[in-house]
Order: sequence, then C-alpha cells, then structure tokens
Amino acid sequence: MTSPPTYWHCEPGWSWHARPLPDHLLWYIVDGVGVLTLDGRHNDLIPGTCVVFAPGDAPVGEHDPHRRLLVFGLHFTTDYVDEVLSGRCVQMRDQALVGALARRCETSYRRGDPLGLHQARLCLEQILGMIREDATSPAPGRIDMALDEITQVIRRDPSRRWTVTELAGRVALSRSQFTRRFLTHTGLSPTRYLINARIERARQLLTETNMSVTQVAMTLGYTDVAYFSRQYKRHTGRVPGGEGTVR
Repeated sequence: MTSPPTYWHCEPGWSWHARPLPDHLLWYIVDGVGVLTLDGRHNDLIPGTCVVFAPGDAPVGEHDPHRRLLVFGLHFTTDYVDEVLSGRCVQMRDQALVGALARRCETSYRRGDPLGLHQARLCLEQILGMIREDATSPAPGRIDMALDEITQVIRRDPSRRWTVTELAGRVALSRSQFTRRFLTHTGLSPTRYLINARIERARQLLTETNMSVTQVAMTLGYTDVAYFSRQYKRHTGRVPGGEGTVR
C-alpha cells in the first residue's frame, strides 16, 4: 500500500480531474451518487460500485451535491491487477462483506503494528479477488442462490431428517425439477449430498470427540449402526473409528 486506507465524504462542490496516477487506486462507493469518466467512458457511481484505476489513468469524477459520495479508497502497487480489473466499474454482489473488509482494512492499517499492516494487505487482496470474481463470473440466478442456501443448511444440520419434497418446497419447484437442478448445481443428487454431509460430520465427531461409533450414528439419525458403518466405509475408504469394529 502506498497510501493509508481511508474514507472521505466528498464536499458538496467536489469534482475530480486527476493527473495521471502514479500507481493503482481502489475506490469503493459506500454511499451517494456520481459519475466517473475514464478514457471517454461514462460510468454511474452508486453504493456498491468498485473501481480499480491503473497507473497512468486520469479519471474525471463528479457527484450529486445532495447525495454526496462517501468513498473508501487507497493507493497500492501490485502485479495482481490486469486488464480484467483496471478501469472497470464493478457492482459488487456481497456489499456487506466488501464493506466489512474495507472497515477492517482501515482500522488494521491505522494500528500501525506489523500484524495490523499484514491484515490490511490481506483485506485489500480479498477485495481485489472479489472484484475479479464479480467482473468475470455471471451473477447467480434466483434458483441458484436458493440452492446455495439449501446446501449450506444441509451441511449445518445434517442430522435433520431432510426430505426432497421439503427441500423442493423451499425453492418452489416440483420434486423432479428440484432434483434435476440440484444435480446440475452440485454434481450430486439431494440424497447423496445429504449422505456425504452426514459422513463428513461423522468423521469430524469421531476424530474430534470421544463419542463412540454407535453414539455418532444415532446422533446423525441412523438407527442401524451396521448400515452407518457401511456408508462410512464406502465414503471414506475406512471403517468408523479406524479400528474395524463397532464400539
């Protein structure tokens, strides 16, 4: 970083006619409305917009004095930024996370200690990675976002007796439509995904707690311990507990 990460609330009469920049500059629009002109292209600036300027850029900016821009920004040098990022206005999908990273970047940097400076750099790298991802990857549709949420819910609570009908209802799809979309989204059927989540949780419990194989099986909803052991071995290549016997 060649300047401290900082926020500035542009004054009502603010306008920006930059000289050619000596290094990279990151902008993240926290609030307000404005217009950015770079290389003859006009881009709207609204909350959630990120811009990475490259060395040599000479941007021009202005804003609505009644909706003043609040900007997070910093100058930096890196080999990471390329033509995919430079000079592009990218509307960030996860604005809550970008905002949190920006705040942590500023507070960590201002601590001034080696750990704080390292954390600030990591926050910058994470923001740049998110900009690249959002600039190059298509935005997920409503159903894909819902399927992501369902997979998270299953992994968080694999012991619950989830049914395909219940999960399909969360996405407002028929059972067959849901199964087809879920398979495309994850590469696994809903049933296989749930089994994998249960076995992963079982492996965690067996290696990180003193629970017996029987206790783990019952906790995860298996009434037949032998059936659980067969599923576990099929998934992991080893018997539960690694001893070859059910405790």
